[in-house]
Amino acid sequence: MLLACGGTVSSHAQEVYSEVLQMAKEKIESPSTPQIVKDINQFKVNALNYLGMKTREVMPDAPVSVLDDEAYALHNFIGSYLQAIVATKDQPKAFQNKVMQLFVEASIACPLFNDIEKETTLYYFNNSESLTRFSLDTDWVKAFQRITESLKELQQQ
Repeated sequence: MLLACGGTVSSHAQEVYSEVLQMAKEKIESPSTPQIVKDINQFKVNALNYLGMKTREVMPDAPVSVLDDEAYALHNFIGSYLQAIVATKDQPKAFQNKVMQLFVEASIACPLFNDIEKETTLYYFNNSESLTRFSLDTDWVKAFQRITESLKELQQQ
C-alpha cells in the first residue's frame, strides 16, 4: 500500500510540485488503484492545488522553491503517516489513535497561510470518514519536522 500511495520523488528544483501532483493524479485515474489509495491521493491533489492557489494569492513573489519544498514535505508527511499506520497495526487501539493524533496535531498546529476559511481548510479534518484528517492550510515543511520530532519522542518513552 505504501508504494502505491507514494513512489519516489526526484528533488530537482522547480519540478517537485508538478511531479508530486502528477503522481497523485495518476493514482486517482488508474482503474487498478484501490479506493483507499485514490482517497489518499485525492487529499494530496487537493492540498497541492490549495497550496498553489494560496501561494499565488498570498505570496505572489515567492520563489518556485517554496512550492517544491512544501510539496516534497507533504509527500514525506503522508508517507510517514502511512508508515506509522502500518507500524502500529498490531499495537493497542489507544496507541494507534495517539500516533494518528500526533499527525493531525502537526497539521493543525502548523498553518502556512492562517486562512480564515475554516470550512474549506478543515474539510478533511472534519470528515470522520477521511483517512487523511489534516488541514489543507498546513506548512508541510514545519509539520513534517514536527511529526518527525514527535515520533522520536514517542519512541523514547
